[in-house]
Amino acid sequence: MHKIDIELVEMTMDVMKYAIDRLSATQSKIGKPKSEARLKELVGETITDKGIGGEYAFNLWKKYLMKATVPVDHPRNLAFVPASPTRASIMFDLVTSASSIHGAYWMEGAGGIFCENEAMKWIVSLTGLPEGAFGVFTSGGTAANLSAMVTAREHWRKNDDFKGEKGLIITSIGAHSSIKAMAKVIDVDVLLVDSEDRLFGKELQDTINGLTEHQRKRLFSVVATGGTTNAGIIDDLDGIANICKIENLWFHVDAAYGGGALAADSVRHLFNGIEKADSITIDPHKWMFSPYDCGAVIYKNPELAKQAHSQEGSYLDIFKDEGAHGFNPTDYQIQLTRRVRGLPLWFSLATHGTDQYKKAVERGIELAQMAGKMITENPYVELVREPSLSCVLYRRIGWKPEDYTNWTYENHRKGFALVTPTKWKTGDTYETVSRFCFINPDTTGKDIEMILDTMK
Repeated sequence: MHKIDIELVEMTMDVMKYAIDRLSATQSKIGKPKSEARLKELVGETITDKGIGGEYAFNLWKKYLMKATVPVDHPRNLAFVPASPTRASIMFDLVTSASSIHGAYWMEGAGGIFCENEAMKWIVSLTGLPEGAFGVFTSGGTAANLSAMVTAREHWRKNDDFKGEKGLIITSIGAHSSIKAMAKVIDVDVLLVDSEDRLFGKELQDTINGLTEHQRKRLFSVVATGGTTNAGIIDDLDGIANICKIENLWFHVDAAYGGGALAADSVRHLFNGIEKADSITIDPHKWMFSPYDCGAVIYKNPELAKQAHSQEGSYLDIFKDEGAHGFNPTDYQIQLTRRVRGLPLWFSLATHGTDQYKKAVERGIELAQMAGKMITENPYVELVREPSLSCVLYRRIGWKPEDYTNWTYENHRKGFALVTPTKWKTGDTYETVSRFCFINPDTTGKDIEMILDTMK
């Protein structure tokens, strides 16, 4: 399996040709999923005692399996939070994998970690956090939020009064689903402020004032959102930060999606207060044009994260020796084994410069405003709320929930577009609506117009 022979050379050429074709393509198709049974029928058994051969397996991938996936960077893939990695970052993802770097410790991965840290310095600079703040790249927002909350909880439990207490976090119902998922992992409770719109400092203070004495003792963190996944809403970060300071609470900002907009001068002021956070989550694989999987967690005081996450073991002692000195990413988040997932981002930033990143992020905001104007001018659709960041919520007048679902499947089946419904809470009711999320600078006004036309 590990020898070099002519088959390996030929297979390498085939793979490189596939990558070149993918990178140089100006148009791509939106694939559509097939059932497991249908895929099995098409490709047969692929894992066998003797193997089926690389060429045959690769042809199965190209002919059937690849076509059952949806490229996240298709210009009419506007569902969830898509992605649009630059071609430079995708190319260097190949280099990252081919280089076989273990990115946990400086002793093994110094060159790669150095590059990651250069990219991280730029991201940290966008936040306005004070000198000394720094972060590491994670697999995504869930891992970043989890790492931050483990740090917050361990810091809280340094006080002996809290060692036996089950922690409590406050956030809003607009927060990302990973907050509740993460809380299960670390066995803390989450108290949700019943507002899907912007969470203001006053609402937070009222919630804290309404806690029982024991709940207040258990409360250790507030999680605000810097761009909700559903609607792109940015909480009152400055007001929340001030309350957290008064109440002595860890202030975390989940900006996994919206954090990319910190690079956009047109909306940067909406994030005022983020520089007061104790920790921040940002996903470069969302709006910083990096390939999956690349999240980031940033700390105002990285030493607190190191105290919470640094692993001990006789086999790890060498990494703490003076001869192996350097920055060890594993000390600041939950994972020990890690690839240098920030390396493709570094190469793309180095290739294009940060000004191009600013322009690309601004394009997503521009597309949202463009879509909002089109929706306002169309008689059969209307805005649910004004566009925020690159998210647009809108309704097809007269449609029921099943109409949105059927419309989504029909467009997907045709290979035309992927736009999915969501729900928006107004008062005590949830309404099914449609949603755009613009990340890809290659999306055009014509794309938006054609998608809206399918709603007639």
